[in-house]
Amino acid sequence: MKQARILVVDDEPQIQRFLKPALEAVDYGVLQAATAAEARHAIATQSPDVVVLDLGLPDGDGKDVIAAVRAFSQVPIIVLSARDRESEKIEALDLGADDYVEKPFGIGELLARIRTALRHTDGAAPLPERFEFGALSIDTPARRVTRGDEALHLTRKEYDLLLLLAQNAGRVMTHKQLLTRIWGPAHGEDVQYLRVLVGQLRAKVEAEPDAPRLIENEPGVGYRLNSG
Repeated sequence: MKQARILVVDDEPQIQRFLKPALEAVDYGVLQAATAAEARHAIATQSPDVVVLDLGLPDGDGKDVIAAVRAFSQVPIIVLSARDRESEKIEALDLGADDYVEKPFGIGELLARIRTALRHTDGAAPLPERFEFGALSIDTPARRVTRGDEALHLTRKEYDLLLLLAQNAGRVMTHKQLLTRIWGPAHGEDVQYLRVLVGQLRAKVEAEPDAPRLIENEPGVGYRLNSG
């Protein structure tokens, strides 16, 4: 199996010194960059499998790196940043970042996000015939959803939302991403539509809808289907 290569883009030497051995310990190859220019060059010439990107770089904003890279590559990008404002998260994700981890962070959480990103690297992969999340099963050819032995009757939009979250399991999807995919670009800001639909879906797929564990809320940002 090919060794996955992780590009760490961060100008803090202590972060680089910490992450390099931590990633190598689980058999990842590690590439390093300290500036936005180095990051763009490394992505274009060395084709990393995942990019871990700080937003505060000495020669520019990491969000500009995301926008530039998305013009030529769909490499998964995990933002790793001390910026904790919701607006920063939403902008980075809407520009094309795949996930967002706040500093200070636990290495276990970052490794889990990297594993999730690697599972999504093959964008051309066909839609699986079945998704399994604990007792919940999605039969995609039949558009049939079951929880244990119980068949669940979902509306078209409920099913579309569940399938979209399942295809991106483990990754946060912003309100705008979900709204535009389900209702179209004209409804990218209609967050209340999404809240209502998520509530309806949770009532059908969650074992305890009042304490949801499958469809997780990322406050102010969006939703994530828990793949673990």
